[in-house]
Amino acid sequence: MTSSALKQKVVLGWRHMSVYKTMTTNWDELFEQLKHPNPHMRERAMATIVELQDETTIPRLMALLGETDTTYRRAAVKTIGAIGYSVVPFLADSLLNSSDVTVRGSAAKALAQVAVNFGAEGFPEVGIRALEQAMQDLNPVVHIAAVMALGEIGTPVVDVLIRGLETTDNPALAVSIVGALGSIGDERGIAVLTRLIESETTDSYVREAAVSSLSRLQLIQSRLTPNRPVG
Repeated sequence: MTSSALKQKVVLGWRHMSVYKTMTTNWDELFEQLKHPNPHMRERAMATIVELQDETTIPRLMALLGETDTTYRRAAVKTIGAIGYSVVPFLADSLLNSSDVTVRGSAAKALAQVAVNFGAEGFPEVGIRALEQAMQDLNPVVHIAAVMALGEIGTPVVDVLIRGLETTDNPALAVSIVGALGSIGDERGIAVLTRLIESETTDSYVREAAVSSLSRLQLIQSRLTPNRPVG
């Protein structure tokens, strides 16, 4: 199930919700369902946790960001991302301050889920600042996830991505940023990518990625403005 589909189920509500609301919620059981091998059972648990959340829900989900059980951790990330903007300050704090690289990477991925589910407009600035800073994280698990999240936020953070591209000397990070700019399709990326392609000092892998991303970006722009030539 996609993140948007999970959000839709949360918004529309599950038929079984009324049953849960008539009894004391068994949170331990619900969280155990996030580990279930059947994805439909996990999805049901995610939607129920979001629908019935209380003051313990976010801290409990945050505690799972470093979970060694990959299925459990990913389910927690998706669930956090379906709660809304209220989780962003908690995720930003973990992204910047956790000593556990798995937690930092999961926090970035959860911020991406928030952007996918709730859109870029109004995305909390604390989250954007944390993601910009996380692009400088020494661990690729974290800085690549941060770029991915900024890519999901999209147009409002194009300048953040451009700053990251212009200041990094890490080719792998640069390739990721270039890809994000191409996918977003904002025309501000055209000049930046063109400079990279034309510069003699650009890493060969970065240049190759820039050529591909520029083509994709120009195609997106041509669809937005049909009379504009591609290339």
